[in-house]
Amino acid sequence: MSEHFSIEELLRLTDEDVKMSEKQKKVVEAAIEIFADKGFAAASTSEIAKKAGVAEGTIFRHYQTKKDLLFAIVKPTITKFAAPFLVKNFIGEISKQKHEDPEQLMRFILENRYEFVKKNQPVVKILLQEVFFHEEFRGEIRKVIETHAMEKLKELIVFFQEKGEMVEMPPETVLRMIVTSIMGFLFARFILLPDLDWDDEEEKEYTIQFLLHGLMKK
Repeated sequence: MSEHFSIEELLRLTDEDVKMSEKQKKVVEAAIEIFADKGFAAASTSEIAKKAGVAEGTIFRHYQTKKDLLFAIVKPTITKFAAPFLVKNFIGEISKQKHEDPEQLMRFILENRYEFVKKNQPVVKILLQEVFFHEEFRGEIRKVIETHAMEKLKELIVFFQEKGEMVEMPPETVLRMIVTSIMGFLFARFILLPDLDWDDEEEKEYTIQFLLHGLMKK
């Protein structure tokens, strides 16, 4: 994968199912930038058309509503981009590593996902912003995670539990705590409060220490 997210790559993935004209590609590219910057609700089709350099009617020739345009961006992102890159390849990378203890595993997950979100920020931002408002997106993401990720991650948790190196809780609960802590940091860092004066290495270390030891002073 390239160093930074490529809008052309998303358009190529989308284009496998529906052949896009050059004008349609410009509309999708403009929509990605505006949705990521302002959010779906605050964006207008007139603004998207202006940025794309097309008449507003061009948008409605291809997409009946603004939500249809959002789906044209997000659904292929989830099913063709998120599935192979966000989850499937990630699980493959985890499987290749020899994680000697839970700390090493959690550091790998945090660093790997940090780099992914940093490189693919525009589309990840749209996903995270809109997933709360659209059940269709949540259903697609659940399907991707259940298909590609859940069992392998649970196996790793059980492995460390059987070695006596991880707390005895249901694997699903442990996984939820790891994921919500890491995703909470990434959401704050790149989506909610990106303009803060972040010390990324320090915040990553705080996140790991929280996962390892909780909040109680030893």
